[in-house]
Amino acid sequence: MPIQPNEIQIAPSILSADFARLGEQVGAVLDAGAQLIHVDVMDGHFVPPITMGPIVVQALREAFGDGPYIDVHLMIERPEGQITPFASAGASGITIHAEATPNVHYALAAIRDAGCRSGLAVSPATPPEVFAQVRAELDLALCMTVNPGWGGQSFLPAMLAKTAVIRELVGTDVEVEVDGGVDRATVADCVRAGAGWLVAGSAVFGAEDPAAEFTELQRLAGARG
Repeated sequence: MPIQPNEIQIAPSILSADFARLGEQVGAVLDAGAQLIHVDVMDGHFVPPITMGPIVVQALREAFGDGPYIDVHLMIERPEGQITPFASAGASGITIHAEATPNVHYALAAIRDAGCRSGLAVSPATPPEVFAQVRAELDLALCMTVNPGWGGQSFLPAMLAKTAVIRELVGTDVEVEVDGGVDRATVADCVRAGAGWLVAGSAVFGAEDPAAEFTELQRLAGARG
């Protein structure tokens, strides 16, 4: 089922999954109704950890077909050099960081040219006004609600007001996504602030039953089942 504009979505992040059981766990949340799978790509430079590359996106696409929206979040320096590999691997959307390249306009256009939806992310200290400068090239605006680099961090409450500003800047035809510390205690506040896509990593995959936790977060967010 295609994702409808402004439809509330919980996006389970595989960064927090058990990689020995990745296919099983992703399959479980998809069976529970997840339409998005969030893939955090880190290079050891823009952020300290190193995570995964296009081969993981390709494996997800081959395992689950065209059904899930694969939401690739590039936390890497000079991301414009990795757009084609991730698009070719099966990414549905690719999000870059405003802080990671001086060529934001070019990179967003390249993402669209590669057949993916374009996203721009900002870290907590970056002012939200950057989104107004690239509004025409933008399909998704991502507000980091923790400092990028590690899963399991605590939600930064000050980012709720920032999320609301971002929603005002981009309007209703650009998705607003939040990433970091989204759990039962914070998910409804994020929706009230204007977020429609909510990345949940450790809250989902750190639970005893990831599928059940996904369902509960979806209920709390007001997402349709």
